[in-house]
Amino acid sequence: MKKTTNVVLMVLSSAFGFAAVVPTVFAQQATIDPKGEAYYEQIMGAAPLLPAKPGARWQQCAPAVSGANSNYQTVTETGTAAGWVEKSAHDWNYFELPADAGKVTVIDYARKGDALAFRYLGNADTQGDLYEPWSTSKVMAFSAAMSLVSDNFAQADTLVGELKLADVISSIHSYQPSGEADGNSNAYAYYLADLAGRDYLTALFHGAWLNIGQPQVKFRGAYGPEAFAPVDNYWRTPSRSVEAAFVARDSDPGMLSYRCDDCGLTGNKPMTTLASAEFLKRLATHKRVPQTQLPGLSDAAVMMLFYGPGHSANSANAGGMMAGASLMPHRAVAAALQAHLPQLEGLTTQQVLDQATNGNWRIFHKLGAGPSETRGTSEVVALAHICLPLAAGTREFTVAAQASIDGNSYENVGFAGAKLEQLLKQTVQEILTNPAQ
Repeated sequence: MKKTTNVVLMVLSSAFGFAAVVPTVFAQQATIDPKGEAYYEQIMGAAPLLPAKPGARWQQCAPAVSGANSNYQTVTETGTAAGWVEKSAHDWNYFELPADAGKVTVIDYARKGDALAFRYLGNADTQGDLYEPWSTSKVMAFSAAMSLVSDNFAQADTLVGELKLADVISSIHSYQPSGEADGNSNAYAYYLADLAGRDYLTALFHGAWLNIGQPQVKFRGAYGPEAFAPVDNYWRTPSRSVEAAFVARDSDPGMLSYRCDDCGLTGNKPMTTLASAEFLKRLATHKRVPQTQLPGLSDAAVMMLFYGPGHSANSANAGGMMAGASLMPHRAVAAALQAHLPQLEGLTTQQVLDQATNGNWRIFHKLGAGPSETRGTSEVVALAHICLPLAAGTREFTVAAQASIDGNSYENVGFAGAKLEQLLKQTVQEILTNPAQ
């Protein structure tokens, strides 16, 4: 089936996580085959859509439920110590999707009185299955590094050497130039991982923060051939008259080779949908759930991750995770909304999202993808936080999903992407069909 839509084509010279993206102009009305190479280039590589009303930040979209509701649990009810996952409200077979359809974990939000509460939903008990996160783990590299610097260095005019921090984080997500940042997503994320250190990054999944309860999860790798090297080691924020040297280590004893003795087929950054979704969920609720804030991370740093305030003009005119390349999550959410609200049939993806939410939707996302010679597969991973202030009832959730197919080629990455979009569509449709209660 072919669809006609407005897109910007971005030709990828390699997989997400391995190369920069070179933007080119595509026909304004493009006929898109949702499979293979065309899907890879025109959907996975497209600039994101933006809401009609992007101004409001720290959106609150969680619906209210009774304080006695046991379908959702607050952090006070589950705690944050080891074992909190077992105490959470969860159903790891909530989605009637077999494991060969892909892996997905959704953290669904609600408000119980003044507190946010959550339920954890998955398919076929896949929430603990290890996979390579590809570039979705760049969210972790940025957050960890920013938790080690003060609030002064997460401002709209902060410079990393000669580059604006807002342009660095925007390039990481968009794979495109933003200001003087040249779109080398891998090099910037490599630099941030070096600043944070792999021992610290790995500890965040365990006793230092998440207490995810799965020791195999770790962050011991890097991205691409080499890290970004700023013109000097100084970060500067002119508006605050501050500067400080942040030196990336020449070598990190915590970094391991991709196929280290303890790494297995999933490489040196193995994660799960549960670990990835929980990491992003705690960032998305940073101001609303103080008990689960990443120690040292400021409000300004979280805002920098999501919106990249202060970013330079770029092709998407967006910053941070709002600039994340790919139309996959937008198309999946729009298709689910059309199934939920038949009056939206026949509209474009942009029109569906804007009309359903009065222009106030938010989709913050990071895509990761590539062909794996190690596993003989082509894989796509999505990590997203979604806010839908619908007239018939608001919904808010964080989702991590992964899909793969046999055969390692860029054409097959496109097939895996189309498979993941279908997984996301079915997942979101089921969330919308079943109201929070």
